[in-house]
Amino acid sequence: MEHTATFAPTFTKKVHEMIKKFALLATVAALFVACGSSTQENMENKAEDAANSAQEMMDKAAAEAEAAAAEAAAAAAAAADTAAAAAADAAGAAADAAKEAAGH
Repeated sequence: MEHTATFAPTFTKKVHEMIKKFALLATVAALFVACGSSTQENMENKAEDAANSAQEMMDKAAAEAEAAAAEAAAAAAAAADTAAAAAADAAGAAADAAKEAAGH
């Protein structure tokens, strides 16, 4: 019997190649799924860190605004005290001027 190429060896070779390709594809898919869940956790952690950072920045800005408001209130009170003292001095000077004018 003479050995000649038949359809079966070619078909079997192609099946083995397809199985190898499918195994490679399954391995890549498994790696993708395994890394994908880790990536999702990393993204969630980064989002949580960003939210915490934003909250800290907002708290810091609120504290700075509160300090600036307190400083502005103190400056306004000092200005009011200065204005009141100036008005009292002016009233005293006007009273002295009126007494002098009446005395002359």
